[in-house]
Amino acid sequence: MDRMSQRTRLTPEQRREQLLDLGIRLFAHHSLDEISIDVVAREAGISRGLLYHYFGDKMAFREAVVRRAADALVAQTAPPATGEPVERLLASMTAYVDFVDANYEGYVSMVRGAASDPVLREIYDEAFGALGLRIFDAGADFVEDTPAARLMVRGWQAMSEELVLSWKADPAGLSREELLGVLAGSLPVLLEMLPERTRRE
Repeated sequence: MDRMSQRTRLTPEQRREQLLDLGIRLFAHHSLDEISIDVVAREAGISRGLLYHYFGDKMAFREAVVRRAADALVAQTAPPATGEPVERLLASMTAYVDFVDANYEGYVSMVRGAASDPVLREIYDEAFGALGLRIFDAGADFVEDTPAARLMVRGWQAMSEELVLSWKADPAGLSREELLGVLAGSLPVLLEMLPERTRRE
């Protein structure tokens, strides 16, 4: 059965989802700039015009792919519902390292793109914020949700992201388990350093 026969049985929403799934697969090993309309159309076996029909232009497709990737990051790094706080954090950070490892090229370009593209920045900030708020979820037991604690968590997130990306490029002698130990172990230490007056609303 040829691709055209298969395509005609897809609804518009199914076709759009299929193209986004393809975009995510390309995202794993390509920068956003490398995911061109030509590449996607060729991989999908469709015309360039059909891709424009579903997404409007390359930027809109790129933004949709990044949002899908950001949603996947948040979902895949959800911590277990039970367990000790540090164990739950370790599980979440393990999933984060796994995600970056599997999608390194795309993730790096998403981070870089967020520095200059307002839409990508908004998507990135939403995901970054969702990950940080988990620290204050009921049962996290790390620290009360205060402005100072949020500031500390956001700084830890930025440090963790930079550590993981740098480690992926050059492990510098650190094993994966050692990296994860640093990531999960550093947050409680940082929060303990908050002045007592900033730990309560």
